[in-house]
Amino acid sequence: MIIGAVDVASDLRLPLGILIAFLGGVFLALGAQFQHRGVSKVEISHGNGAKQGLSVRQLQALLARPSWVIGTVMLGLAIMMQLIALAFAPLIVVQPIGVVALVITSILNARVTAVRLDGRSIGAIVMCVGGVAVFVSIAAVTATEHRIGTQQLTIILIILGAVVVAYAIAFAFLRQHMRAIFYIIGAGVLYGFVATLAKSVLTRIITGDFDWLTFFAVVVLLGATALGGYFVQTAYSVGAPELVIAGLTVVDPMVAVVIAVVVLGEASQAPLWAVIGFVLAGAVAIAGVFTLAKHHPQTHR
Repeated sequence: MIIGAVDVASDLRLPLGILIAFLGGVFLALGAQFQHRGVSKVEISHGNGAKQGLSVRQLQALLARPSWVIGTVMLGLAIMMQLIALAFAPLIVVQPIGVVALVITSILNARVTAVRLDGRSIGAIVMCVGGVAVFVSIAAVTATEHRIGTQQLTIILIILGAVVVAYAIAFAFLRQHMRAIFYIIGAGVLYGFVATLAKSVLTRIITGDFDWLTFFAVVVLLGATALGGYFVQTAYSVGAPELVIAGLTVVDPMVAVVIAVVVLGEASQAPLWAVIGFVLAGAVAIAGVFTLAKHHPQTHR
């Protein structure tokens, strides 16, 4: 009888994780809309029109914008739900579900700004959502979780360090020429590592492997979250909110999935057809992000 109860609880973990991740996507969409409103007002009142990234003065001004504060709280709830979902389901299942935020954000922003999406933008959104939906469907039936050892965590930290250095150099020398897609991809990449580190830390805590390396990973996670947050706010100042969300809900999970597959081995038991499906679905979703960046009417208004 006890064994049966344990089996039932185990069977419910995956759908519960998916449901919690879905709710997180809703909060992500609402938070993005509120934050975008706050950043837009600060850009008008404190910006110089250069679009070179938010200054310290502008970041301070954001704290006085109620809409931005409300959006930040909602994004905090979205992150909390994502972390809870990661405790119930594999990373490659949970992370892509946030794409639901893209649909919600597109509808909300169209109503708020009265900027109608054209056919290409709608097609790009369909590509993002469709690609991620196929990806999650395949992952839900093929993904497996493994113990995350010291070697895997060390590899993740080294790769993240290299990514941060590369972006810091690009930002320092090419800042005046950067467009919204630079910040969006940067935020998506960083948050992909944040999700992976969060999953790694949670798994190591659950398995009793909390040590100095795990603590260091927590510190790095917080730093990457802050840097990614700066990129997100800057992206809001130069692009439409659904474009930002498209990057976060497509680039972020794709990065996290690549790490989960290559480093964490969550797709080690996936058959060949699943691997091919992952690649094709991911390619369609990422192509949708670039198409949306190129043709979104609000970005080029």
